[in-house]
Amino acid sequence: MRIIPAVDVLDHQVVQLVGGKPGSQQIVMPDPVKVAGMWLDKGADYLHLVDLDGAFGKENNLEVFKKIAKEFDVPVEIGGGIKTVETIDDLVSAGVDRIIVGTKAVKEPDWLADVAERHPGRIVLSMDTKDCKIAIKGWQESASISIQDMFDRICDLPLAAVLNTNVDVEGQRKGIDRKQAESFISSCPAKVIASGGVTSYDDAVILSKAGAEGAVVGLAMYTDVIRPWEWEIPWKV
Repeated sequence: MRIIPAVDVLDHQVVQLVGGKPGSQQIVMPDPVKVAGMWLDKGADYLHLVDLDGAFGKENNLEVFKKIAKEFDVPVEIGGGIKTVETIDDLVSAGVDRIIVGTKAVKEPDWLADVAERHPGRIVLSMDTKDCKIAIKGWQESASISIQDMFDRICDLPLAAVLNTNVDVEGQRKGIDRKQAESFISSCPAKVIASGGVTSYDDAVILSKAGAEGAVVGLAMYTDVIRPWEWEIPWKV
């Protein structure tokens, strides 16, 4: 399993929020390109870029993200407020490895099916969960569809993966919710990228043994609680 550093951008700066709540910034760093380079210098071989400005309806950061992908020649996945086929086509053309879609994909199944078929193996569905429900619109609302019904809907789609951020433990540095993670990974018909609460090597091992393809880590790495570049096999479990 691969450990993937998160570069979340709000107000055009790298931040780490607690539970996705604006104003809860624990980390603020002014230069997303420099931060991306920092993780790559430590040996990361993949980046998770999140456009919180785009998710909250502000001016997006996609040009900066495309610059990161091109300048460092590193595979990246990009998400946050992506709602049009044109944007997805543009990111694919720019060399972005995978594109993460969330709210629109959950609410409009035909659109999700269309973009998945249009770019097989390149689309990641964000199925973030909060209080055992799918969280949408920047984690501010709950979707009307259940988790299991969403699994049934995507079982035949050529998705690259499903990203599951457990909002209940996100950014708290208290560890993962093992029961929730294992249940989600075992039930999901697609590969799973897990996120939320990873604060130790043991957390990563649990996710790896459960079958996660990757684990996105944010605040715990920015605060040196977890240092995957120092592991016996750096950035891998």
